Amino acid sequence: MAARTKMTKVEGLPPLKMHKREPLDVYIDDKVLDETARKLSNWNRWGPDDEIGALNLIGPEEIIRAAGLVKQGKVFSLALPFDQNGPQRASTWGMRFNPIHTMFATGTDAAAGRQSGGGHADDMVTMPLQCGTQWDGLGHIFFRGKMWNGYDQTLVDALGAAKNGIEKTKNKLIGRGVLLDIANYKGVDYLEPGYGISNDDLEGCAKAQGVDVGRGDFVICRTGIMGKCLAEGDWGTYAGGDAPGMRFETAEWLHDRDVVSISTDTWGCEVIPNESRVMFQPWHRMIIPTMGLTMGEIFYLEELAQDCKADGIYEFMFVAPSLPITGAVGSAVNPQAIK
Repeated sequence: MAARTKMTKVEGLPPLKMHKREPLDVYIDDKVLDETARKLSNWNRWGPDDEIGALNLIGPEEIIRAAGLVKQGKVFSLALPFDQNGPQRASTWGMRFNPIHTMFATGTDAAAGRQSGGGHADDMVTMPLQCGTQWDGLGHIFFRGKMWNGYDQTLVDALGAAKNGIEKTKNKLIGRGVLLDIANYKGVDYLEPGYGISNDDLEGCAKAQGVDVGRGDFVICRTGIMGKCLAEGDWGTYAGGDAPGMRFETAEWLHDRDVVSISTDTWGCEVIPNESRVMFQPWHRMIIPTMGLTMGEIFYLEELAQDCKADGIYEFMFVAPSLPITGAVGSAVNPQAIK
């Protein structure tokens, strides 16, 4: 496994302001999980053979509406660099490591006469598909032995996902993006690990920003925790450790508004520690296999958030196609917010 390279610390930075968390009730038991799943399920909404879930809500009208949001020609990449400075370290996920970039043909090879012709350079990358800025596909998470739309979990085997492969989304991850800057709404630089973002937080932030969240939207929430790590030059326990994130109740908020995707600047979107002792990441079980939302993680939001705060515009055209890797359950991505 590749070693983690320490980031360069930003010197002279004033102390960052943190929003303190309150202890969360651990109330998500099996009964709550099953009742919530029945209430929020989108299975068969787009037919028994569907494999893209809520992305069905993106059609020509949604694309045209999103394109109309481009007024200034500003483009913001929401991706971290894919290199050895990435966030992965020993974590609960174990097998994830930072990208390993290998050159197998170089200019020095050409200069040394090891190549024929005019010379060339070539390279490769070895990495888990979900080690950096990435999409969780609909084949990534199971609930009660099933994945999205009721497909059995055994349809994902050593050859990949026979159903719900990420390649099915290759021309669908585009539409209206909405940034909900929760940290800024709370008046801090970042939310403390373990802080649970509530429905009131989402609603209050949207209202304060003057933006409505609705059908077909790609919702992106900023906690500020990635910005803290980058400013301090140390990922710490960012990948796999305690994190601010979405409370279980927010699944219903997202469902009621018919959003197509939820993304954050954290490694797992939902609050860690969880609100359950019976299942790890219970919110994931509602969002991906039950509701059919594609989930974005480890999104870099600092520059976009600064610009949105400056001009007061928190909506934009969002373009983030997955890599069409057949049978993959996730994908590295370079999301673009265009204003």
